[in-house]
Amino acid sequence: MGRHLRFHPQGSLVEVTARTIQGRFLLQPGPRWNETFVGVLARAQQLFPVKIHGFVCLSNHLHLLLTPCDAHELASFMGHVLANLSKEAARRHDWRGPLFERRYQSISVTGEEAAQVARLRYLLAHGVKENLVGRVEEWPGPHCARNLRTGKPARGVWVSRARYWAARNRGKRVKPEDFASDYDISLAPLPCWADLPEPLYRRRVSELLLAIHEEARKRRLQEGKSTLGVEAILNQAPLDRPSELKRRTAPLVHAASRRRRNEYRTLYAEFVTAFYQAIERLRANLIDPRFPPGAFFPPRAFAGPG
Repeated sequence: MGRHLRFHPQGSLVEVTARTIQGRFLLQPGPRWNETFVGVLARAQQLFPVKIHGFVCLSNHLHLLLTPCDAHELASFMGHVLANLSKEAARRHDWRGPLFERRYQSISVTGEEAAQVARLRYLLAHGVKENLVGRVEEWPGPHCARNLRTGKPARGVWVSRARYWAARNRGKRVKPEDFASDYDISLAPLPCWADLPEPLYRRRVSELLLAIHEEARKRRLQEGKSTLGVEAILNQAPLDRPSELKRRTAPLVHAASRRRRNEYRTLYAEFVTAFYQAIERLRANLIDPRFPPGAFFPPRAFAGPG
C-alpha cells in the first residue's frame, strides 16, 4: 500500500515516528547521545516554532508529539531533526548510508481529550511496554517523562558543525566541543490540557506513569517475562537488530470516536480529490493548477517529445 498524501489540518496535534534502517540499534542510548538528541530537537524548535509535547528515543526508533502550524513547518522541522541525527549517529558508529529507512511517518490526532491523552500515554510507555525496563524513569536514553513529571526543562547540547569546519578551514586547531552550546526543549502541554494549572498537569502525567508501570508489571507476571535491564541495553551492538520487527498498517488518524474519525476521513478525501485534479491541470500545462492549501506539489510537468 502506498503512503498517504501529507495532509495536516492547520494547528492540529500530530504523532511522528521515524525508524532506523532495518531496525538497527543505531540510536543506542548513552550520555553523549542523549545530550545530542535533545540538543538537535531543541535547535530545530528554535529554528521552526513547533510545539513539542513529548519525545522519546529508543535504540531503533523515535516518537514525537508535536503541534506545527502546518505541514510545511512540520516537514522543515523534521528535515532538520532527522538530517542532523543521521550525521551525528554516522560519526558515532562510523555508519555509511541512510540512517532512517524512509521519510518520517506522521499521523494527525483529533482534538478529543481521550485521543490526545491516549497518544501521550503510548509515547510515555516506551521502554516499559517492550519489557526493556520496569519503570519509565529507568530508560537510559532520551525520554520526556522526567521533564513532564517534574516540570524541569530537557537540556541538550548543539554543536555547530558549520562553525567548526569553517575554523578548521582557516587553519585553526579546534575541537567540535569548542562550538557546543546548551539548548533547552520547551515542552508544551497537550492542547486538550493547555488550560490546566502546571501542578495539575504534572500530577496527571504522574498518574499516567503509575498506570503504565502497574499495567506492565501485571502483564509481565501473567506472561512470566522479565525486563532486559539497563546494562544489557547499553551493551547492545549498534548494528544488531531485533529478531522480529512489528509491521502494522498505520491509521489515517488517531481518534476516540467514529464521528471524529469519519469527519477527518471526509476532509482527507476532499483534499486528495483536489490534489489529483490539480495534478491533471499541471499535466495539461495550465499556468495555475490550483493545488489545495497545505499540499506539497511537484514542479512543472515534464513535456516529452512531440
